[in-house]
Amino acid sequence: MSSSDIFIGETIGTAVLILLGGGVCAAVTLKRSKAFNAGWVAITFGWGFGVLTGAYIAAKSGANLNPAVTLGLAIDGTVKWVDVPLYIGSQLLGAIIGATLVWVAYYGHFKAHLTDPEIVGRDTGQEGMVDRAAAPAAGPVLGIFSTGPEIRNVVQNLATEIIATTVLVLAILTQGQTKGLGVSGTGVLMTAFVVVGIGLSLGGPTGYAINPARDLGPRIAHALLPMPNKGGSDWGYAWIPVVGPLLGGALAAGIHRLAF
Repeated sequence: MSSSDIFIGETIGTAVLILLGGGVCAAVTLKRSKAFNAGWVAITFGWGFGVLTGAYIAAKSGANLNPAVTLGLAIDGTVKWVDVPLYIGSQLLGAIIGATLVWVAYYGHFKAHLTDPEIVGRDTGQEGMVDRAAAPAAGPVLGIFSTGPEIRNVVQNLATEIIATTVLVLAILTQGQTKGLGVSGTGVLMTAFVVVGIGLSLGGPTGYAINPARDLGPRIAHALLPMPNKGGSDWGYAWIPVVGPLLGGALAAGIHRLAF
């Protein structure tokens, strides 16, 4: 596998993953969207289909699409350590691109949502702006781009991300035990279902990042994109959906090597 295969596959595949995953979050969150308030089930299936589509597109690169998966595969011996930085860099770039495309697709909806006094919680005035100093740590549309906890508890939030990512990466690593699963392409489908299952079962506490690039890339996009009244990007929480999944990926690889 060449470096160009990794870069192109992981960048485009992750961009599509985030475009569809972030897109369903935008559809459910933004007030003028036809899917407004569609609910958590819609979000979990949207992310699952995003994984499915992105992974099929990125088949030539191995379809990691996730630094935690790449780390787990490297520890397990499937991915070469020398390729790890390229995988992770490509995934992060793709995530930023995907989040930006969500903003483009919903541009008018973001503007309408963020200038609605009921959403921003105050009179925005003639120019549609709020006092930046008074903006909350997590802005009103940050959840479209990245995750955040319902109850802010560092130990619990970190543990949730570790547990959820361990399930994901262990499910991926153990696919090799079923003959022909990867060759047939069914492994990608099973991974998508696992992501849906994790969202339904373990997504409630933190929003289930389970992917450092999925959270960090869009959070960077949120910080940089020009949106009125967007609020803060909650950088104080940002390390948890990066460190937690990486620890979960490493733990899954350790369990796989010991148990299987």
